[in-house]
Amino acid sequence: MFPEFEVVPAVDMQDGQVVQLVGGERGTEKTYGDPVEAAQRWVEAGARTLHLVDLDGAFEGERQNAEAIDAVLDAVDDDIGVQLGGGIRTGSDAVSLLDRGVDRVILGTAAVETPEIVGEISERHPGSVLVSLDAKDGEVVVSGWTEGTGLDPTEAAQRYADLGAGGILFTDVDVEGRLAGVRTDPVRRLVESVDVPVIASGGVATVEDVVALEEAGAAAVVVGSALYEGEFTLSEAMAAVEDA
Repeated sequence: MFPEFEVVPAVDMQDGQVVQLVGGERGTEKTYGDPVEAAQRWVEAGARTLHLVDLDGAFEGERQNAEAIDAVLDAVDDDIGVQLGGGIRTGSDAVSLLDRGVDRVILGTAAVETPEIVGEISERHPGSVLVSLDAKDGEVVVSGWTEGTGLDPTEAAQRYADLGAGGILFTDVDVEGRLAGVRTDPVRRLVESVDVPVIASGGVATVEDVVALEEAGAAAVVVGSALYEGEFTLSEAMAAVEDA
């Protein structure tokens, strides 16, 4: 998983459209059109992996944008990695998606409520589970970032790595979607606490933010609003990392 640092474009879906939320809050979304068109755009720009999220599924507890997700999977080549989250609550759901062609499933609420699910899926598809640790005010939150868990992100990361997670997806909800810059200290702490890859997300506004997260030890960074708003291009971000 991520043998070299990657910049991973986000294709977050709500009501069948690409959106970006501010701070993970419903009602703050800005819409960016058709998911297939967005996915194809990022692949043509050089993306090696796509980050798909069913936001309705994350909030409602079951997948809501399956049709749009299937359309994206059908539209991109098999050599493009796809990681998918939002509304995946059972092992059977996850396995069916992996069998369908998704490379990695992202588990947040399900991993918190049923930690053993991580190992169960990993036995069938080794290295396929990304556990999503979304942090707000230093606490892991679930159910579309609406419910606190009392879990410390670093302690939780260690737990899920021991259970067989292939990687940790860390989203800094406090800066998510705000285009105000990243915070590298939480990422660095996670990287130092586990032996599995840490994928960072939240707050990226400049190519310097991308470089800072790589230097903090992240294996990849998920970028949404900055790319959609044209703050920088995917090729500029990748070039900055190569030159760093």
